[in-house]
Parts: sequence; C-alpha cells; structure tokens
Amino acid sequence: MKIALLEPLSIREEILDAFVTKIKALGHEITVYSDRDTSPAGLQARSEGMDAVIIANTPYREDVLKACPSLRYIDVAFTGVDHIDVEYCRKKEIHLSNASGYSDICVAELAFGMMLSLSRYMVQCDQAVREGRDKTGLVGTELAGKTLGVIGTGKIGSRVISIARAFGMDVIAYSRTAKPELEAAGVKYLPLEKVMGLSDIVTLHTPNNAETKGLISRELIGGMKPSAVFINTARGPIVDSQALADALNEGKIAAAGIDVFEMEPPIPAGHPLVTAKNVLLAPHVAFATKEAMERRAKIVFENMLAWLDGVVRNQIC
Repeated sequence: MKIALLEPLSIREEILDAFVTKIKALGHEITVYSDRDTSPAGLQARSEGMDAVIIANTPYREDVLKACPSLRYIDVAFTGVDHIDVEYCRKKEIHLSNASGYSDICVAELAFGMMLSLSRYMVQCDQAVREGRDKTGLVGTELAGKTLGVIGTGKIGSRVISIARAFGMDVIAYSRTAKPELEAAGVKYLPLEKVMGLSDIVTLHTPNNAETKGLISRELIGGMKPSAVFINTARGPIVDSQALADALNEGKIAAAGIDVFEMEPPIPAGHPLVTAKNVLLAPHVAFATKEAMERRAKIVFENMLAWLDGVVRNQIC
C-alpha cells in the first residue's frame, strides 16, 4: 500500500520515526511531508496514487478526492471531520476514521481556563500592573456556586462537568442523548433555551454538522442573562458570530471566550468578534498540547496499522 502523511503532526521526530518504521516493516510505502500545503492543487499532488492518507484539519474536499481514484482510506488526525467531504467518501466507499478522544483533557482545561480568566479579569489584571494601576474595576466573581450550562455531554462535555463539580458549580445540560451517570451525579438535562437562559456560564461542546450548524442563534443568545459568559471551544459555525458580537457590544451578555471561528485562524481583521467588547480570543489552540499531540499520533497510526490489517478503527464511514 502507498500511504502519505499530508501534513506535520507536531510530534517529536523519534515518535514519528518509530511509527513510520512499523509501517515500512510491513512492506508498505509511506511518504511524509514536513510542511502544510492547503491548496487543492497541492493536496491533489500529494494524494495522487495513494491508497491511504493521513491528514489533520486541512480541508479535504470533493475536488481533491475526485482526482485521487486510488484512495481507499482517510485517517484524520482530528476529532471533527467537518473539513472532509464525508458524503463523497460514503458514495465512493472510502473509509474514514478520526482520532476521537485525544483532546478531551486539553479542550476541557482550556474551556475552564477561559472561564477563570474572564471571571477574574486576568488579561486586564496583567495590563493594569504593567501600566502602574491598581485593582480598581477588576473585582471579579467566583465560579463556586454558579450555574454552568454544558451544551453537548460527550467525552469533552463530560470532562468539563467533572471539573465543574470540583469547583463547586451547579451543572445543567443540553445534549442529544442524556447520560444516566451524569444525571445520577446531579446534572439536570433541560431544553436548550432553558440552559441558555438559566446559566451563569454556557460552554459549547457539540460537533459541527447539519443539525448543529447555526444552533446558537441570535434568539438563544438574546435569552441569556446580562451577567452571563459564553465559551466556545467546539466549532465556529455552530454560533452566530455576528449575533454574539452584537450581544457583547450592547451589554446583553457580560463576556465570551472564543477559540474557534467559521474559518481557521488567522481570521479576517473585519470579523465581528475581533472588535467586540469583553471577548477573549484564541487561535484554535484548545486541542494543542504536547501531550495531546502525542496521544493523537498514537491513535492515528494505530488506526492506520489496523486498516492495513483489514480493520477500520474509530470509523466515521
């Protein structure tokens, strides 16, 4: 089989070499690219003639796939697969796997980091010290005793809930499927509009798909408390960014922490959240820790080795 790693996985060279050696020892060819080429032409050139490819979060659409008729497997080094043309893969019987679970810890931790930073004005505190000012206007709020609304109680949402309980927060949730173990632990599942309206902090942990795109609408944002904080470490298209920016600028909600946008950063200077009030922005880093990158590589190469042995692990289609 011919395999291509289409972009770097941000791991140490010795870890990559160990996995590559395993694949070659089984008699397969693997080409490793040490840089990213996000252009359709570049992706096509790297993918042509390959039986399988490994890709992270670079968009991989039908125009590229059509030019690669030999392709039988796409091993995605990411949890979400909304950047892959999944329907085309299904139609052409191209198997698709993801790296589910590698970023559960780090995404949950960043979501809480944003909650803490916004609640205690950490960015403003740093600036005040550097400018020779005191704590005037920087008296924050505690997380203990606050109501956290968790939208999506999969692996990441569930980990967020466990951290919230350690902080002494009350948790309510909205999810496609209620988890009995979370309910037994005191989590109350409610309709989405109730979660948005009753929470002191709302944190989003759903995938981006046809059902969730635009889920957090202007109407739902408008139903939040004026003191509420909104956190998004999931996917940008799930939220109406203009509506969120308007709510921040008009004081209809207190603050927001955003790690994801409708496109991968760098985002346009004119994006509504860039100039919105009381918003903490990050360039899609929730998944990016050294530990997570190594977990991801392990999952991805185990996926590939299993596929070479006739088994599709972490199968999307």
